[in-house]
Amino acid sequence: MTPEVFLDILSQAGKLKTTLRHCWLEADRRESVSDHCWRLALMAMLLAPEPEFAETDMDRVMRMCLIHDLGESFTGDIPVFRKQDSQEHAEEDVLLKWIAGFPEPQRAEWTALLAEMTAMETREARTYKALDALEALISHDESDIDTWLPLECDLQLTYRQENMKVSPFFKELRACVDAWTRAKIAGSGKY
Repeated sequence: MTPEVFLDILSQAGKLKTTLRHCWLEADRRESVSDHCWRLALMAMLLAPEPEFAETDMDRVMRMCLIHDLGESFTGDIPVFRKQDSQEHAEEDVLLKWIAGFPEPQRAEWTALLAEMTAMETREARTYKALDALEALISHDESDIDTWLPLECDLQLTYRQENMKVSPFFKELRACVDAWTRAKIAGSGKY
């Protein structure tokens, strides 16, 4: 890989620093896609030494976490409750087209990772997907409830429940996050 290609890839990926997500971190700052991806990879790193994940290639999971939203550097982020299938496909298409221009071996690795993530057949892909959901839920619970839309109260408690089946730890963590959500909603007096 030439330095120029390296810098081009970083420049495109760097757009995620200013690509904002729906969630608010503070009263005057929304979460960026790179905030989400970084913490998602950190979550995978934290779990890597845990015995439950001994059979899971957590380095591969971290790689999935780091690249999973790169398409949003082209399309922007659309909250899950607004995203349509056509928008999902457009994001995937632009990402694959971009990666097709990468030099080897990066092209082969990233293409294989994305295919694995889409197929959701490996423990690594299912682990990444569960972490992705959990990180979003945690971020949302950390945000001020005044930034929530009414539909998000139910969504917080139902979003990607099926993805937690990959791991007893994820089921326990989800139960803790759900308890946090319920307490937040009850304490708000809004809903």
